[in-house]
Amino acid sequence: MTDCIFCKIARKEMGSLIYEDELVAAFDDVNPQAPVHVLIVPKNHVERLLDVGDDDKLLLGHILVVANKIARERGVAEAGYRVVVNCNREAGQSVWHLHFHLLGGRKMGWPPG
Repeated sequence: MTDCIFCKIARKEMGSLIYEDELVAAFDDVNPQAPVHVLIVPKNHVERLLDVGDDDKLLLGHILVVANKIARERGVAEAGYRVVVNCNREAGQSVWHLHFHLLGGRKMGWPPG
């Protein structure tokens, strides 16, 4: 999908990346919900979590490893952070490209949302 905003960011056509490798790109959320709010996206377009399958196991694990790396770099790893994935409208997904929210830098409440 060429007009997807997260695909454009991952291709460096807009915005700026804080992390990139062959599989994923990461960037600060434009509407942060915590002092640290980073989005981690696969470079290949995947619309939603419901669309991943057995072939995506390594990608999903890699995203969590990247989340750990960024949490350490941003100084929130030891105090704690949250990784959130919204799937479909009722869960709050508003951009149709799979993305993981890394949130930290403040106390998180439970239950969320």
